[in-house]
Amino acid sequence: MTKNYPTVSEDYKKSVEKAKKKLRGLIAEKNCAPLMLRLAWHSAGTFDVKSKTGGPYGTMRYAAELAHGANNGLDIAVRLLEPIKEQFPNITYADFYQLAGVVAVEITGGPEVPFHPGREDKPQPPPEGRLPDATKGSDHLRDVFGTMGLSDQDIVALSGGHTLVSASFMYIQSPFL
Repeated sequence: MTKNYPTVSEDYKKSVEKAKKKLRGLIAEKNCAPLMLRLAWHSAGTFDVKSKTGGPYGTMRYAAELAHGANNGLDIAVRLLEPIKEQFPNITYADFYQLAGVVAVEITGGPEVPFHPGREDKPQPPPEGRLPDATKGSDHLRDVFGTMGLSDQDIVALSGGHTLVSASFMYIQSPFL
């Protein structure tokens, strides 16, 4: 099965590469890779496979989506990223937040993640409730992540990733950042 990715201009691709370098510097300096990965995931994690709605459309910058219970603390990531985003006004927020997640994986020693730009920004965030409630059990995880098309194996891997984020979240809230 061949995937068709949106076409972007050469100038856009050059901006993405320059932004990637700046993101590497920020993420390394602030030691905030887990937070950036969480931002990318929570942005994309609202996707519903049946309705084909939600997903990484740059809406995390809106107060309404930042106020979703599962997004607690992601305002810090948005605030940290904004000075770099301002330098690249031609890059969509949708691409920029996902690019921050890609760089976060690479900074922490993970594999190089293929990045395909071309996501569009949307004017409205998805409704509350598309991400799991941490106070509920495994059936709830299956229900929520099932709407995204994830398997039990995917859910276990994702849940393990939250351990990395949780361990670093206290550091990110430091007043020195």
